[in-house]
Amino acid sequence: MIKQFFCFVFMCCFFTIVNAQNCTYTFKGKVTDFHDSTPIVGASLHILNSNIYTTSDFDGNFEFKNLCEGKVVVEIKHIACDTKRVTINVNKNIYKEILLEHHTNELNEIIVKTNSNTEKTSVEQLVKKDVINNFTDKSLGDALNTISGVSSLNTGNTIVKPMIHGLHSSRLLIINNNVRMFDQEWGDEHAPNIDINSSGRIAVIKGANTLKYGSDAIGGLILIKPEKYAIKDSIFGSTITSFNTNGLGGNINSEIVKTYKSGYYAKMQANYKQFGDFSAPNYNLTNSGLRNINTSFRTGYNSYKKGFSAYYSYVNNEIAILQSSHIGNVNDLVKAINNKTPRVVEDFSYDINFPKQKIVHHLAKLEAYKRFKDLGKLSVQYDFQINRRREFDLRRGDLKNTPVIDLRLFTNSIQTDLEINYLKAFKINTGLLFRYQQNDAVAGTGTNPLIPDYDKYDAGIYTVANYTLNETSEISAGIRYDFSKIDARKRYNLSDWNEKYNYDELFPEFEVSVNNTRILTNPKFTFHNISASLGFSKSFADDITLLANYGLASRVPNPSELFSDGLHHSAARIETGLLTINKEIANKFVASLEKSNAIFGFTISPYYKHIKGFVQLIPTGITTTIRGAFPVWKYNQINAQIFGLDLDVNKKISKYFNYTGNLSLLKGTNLSEDIPLIHMPSTNFANTISYKNEDFNQLTIGLKQRTVLQQNQFPDYNFSTFNAISQENVFVDISSTPPTYTVFNFNSSMIFKAFRKGSLKLEFNIDNLFNVSYRENLNRLRYFADELGRNFNIKLKINY
Repeated sequence: MIKQFFCFVFMCCFFTIVNAQNCTYTFKGKVTDFHDSTPIVGASLHILNSNIYTTSDFDGNFEFKNLCEGKVVVEIKHIACDTKRVTINVNKNIYKEILLEHHTNELNEIIVKTNSNTEKTSVEQLVKKDVINNFTDKSLGDALNTISGVSSLNTGNTIVKPMIHGLHSSRLLIINNNVRMFDQEWGDEHAPNIDINSSGRIAVIKGANTLKYGSDAIGGLILIKPEKYAIKDSIFGSTITSFNTNGLGGNINSEIVKTYKSGYYAKMQANYKQFGDFSAPNYNLTNSGLRNINTSFRTGYNSYKKGFSAYYSYVNNEIAILQSSHIGNVNDLVKAINNKTPRVVEDFSYDINFPKQKIVHHLAKLEAYKRFKDLGKLSVQYDFQINRRREFDLRRGDLKNTPVIDLRLFTNSIQTDLEINYLKAFKINTGLLFRYQQNDAVAGTGTNPLIPDYDKYDAGIYTVANYTLNETSEISAGIRYDFSKIDARKRYNLSDWNEKYNYDELFPEFEVSVNNTRILTNPKFTFHNISASLGFSKSFADDITLLANYGLASRVPNPSELFSDGLHHSAARIETGLLTINKEIANKFVASLEKSNAIFGFTISPYYKHIKGFVQLIPTGITTTIRGAFPVWKYNQINAQIFGLDLDVNKKISKYFNYTGNLSLLKGTNLSEDIPLIHMPSTNFANTISYKNEDFNQLTIGLKQRTVLQQNQFPDYNFSTFNAISQENVFVDISSTPPTYTVFNFNSSMIFKAFRKGSLKLEFNIDNLFNVSYRENLNRLRYFADELGRNFNIKLKINY
């Protein structure tokens, strides 16, 4: 009885306290977009651990009534927004503005849409992740060759240098994970040191929307972007392995990704690739294998308001150079041109002998960003690169294992970018760049360095604005200023300095000291560059878009164009630069009419470039050294124009069958001499028929035809030389081009459910299906051997 009495007293006291609690407070507020302060309609607000809900109205306003005193936690949700929780201390009537990050879809992008251009006015094309996986055991240049208007300058089949509209090397900007690549890109036989497996997608920008990255993208921009991950707790990865019958090699690539709901993430990736000697249809290509070890690591934190990312990549390439391409003198070149088979044909081997290249490239980046309300997003980035390039020739004696070229290039940069997007229809990007480079021609090679020691200083500032005229039209404009200074140390033969080049009169201020027949010089150059762009886009009915770009680009001469002076062993030629070479100035026009539709789509893109002071490297004759007679290639400047047309078509024939095709037309003219430009791609086209059955393990079968027409427009740089053995003059035909060729490739794949949350993709492909013998005009080794013969390829990809 006493126990029941105390329980009654306790219950009375409890209800008295509860009834005495003040539950008359009001919590009002407004839900707005952090990005531009616009109201968010229909946001759901819930006081946790209760049944109290409300939603924001058309103006973003909300209200909770009759709240009791104390702390409450309110959860706010809206589609395409991060869920947000706020804690409120209720002791009076409260008003609070709640900011939602209404653009987190930017962070969670995994599937790349066809209209996801870098800028809305950009003329660009994408290589998506599934296409990248098809080239897991090949190079960046091989993958880009699938795009109209993109070709490559090759040295054999393993050194593939991308070209856009006939331009390459220093005229192309390659941006890897927001870092501009510097890896001695001036050389024709210097391919980008990039592991394609570490990329998420690749954008090729053919127009003028490149000012953010540099002023000198006369050819265009290759933008390699990392994958973006959903903000959730997850761990996943993949492993791809491949085997090829041609070269008896392949690669294995593995990556693993860990993501957290908090926004943190980390990715580790590694790749190993090895091939032995490749083969043409009728013979082995002795000393043509390669060995690559690549790895990358990426980590960071993603949220809409702030974040950071850190990235490191390591690329180690050892690449054999076809042994038959090593010529002792110009008479060996004549023999190679006249013979149908290589000079050296041996049994298959995995050995990588001389001549060869060894390249190690380190790249590291640290980037951070923060968004400011009523302003925009500020990003700051520091990056550095170390490139070590060693080229080995066939040598004897103590220098047998010593490289003939040994260059170490150190680059470090700091850059900022401010994206001002407070106004809904108007966006501005502005930023600063500071960069320092140091090139070290490593001593001990036993040769005069082809490229000298130098320091290079760069600074730049840019502003790009985008304005939305209406729902279907947008215009963009930008301007950029760059300052560059080159400070070099180089020795010349005194006779060359005074008599051959007349530099003693042109540049007396560069002279430092004279030692017998050699003169030490200190060339210093300063350049000021102005670049600009203007773009327009207009959308029409039926998924049609019109794009138009104009660009003014300026390019500072690279060290090779200024300072080359000697035998370039891997190219087997004497290369001579000129201190009188000035910057290039290009006016670029490109337009594109696009229909983006899965049933039927097309892109028609004409372009025109006028380049004042175009720098070209051309053969001018021969010279005799102690090793024999070698071709002499010299840099000079002319005025040039390049124009052409890119065409892409896609058509869904039926439920299972699709067609894609592309065509590239180009003509380059040396306006100063009224002759064709050297090393221009010829007309080429490709057609692909594919079958895909989603219901049968996503079975895919495809047949691709690619035709490259003979280049009939080329300059005549042929010459004659005296053959000491036959005691007569011989004609050296280095200009004539190979005939038209057509190759067919077959591909197939199926996807199987391997385990609960994973899949297994199996591919079987055949390159050069009919084992055609042909030579490619843009392959520097076309004088010595045919292109690759038939190759059977098997790939296995496991997603886990």
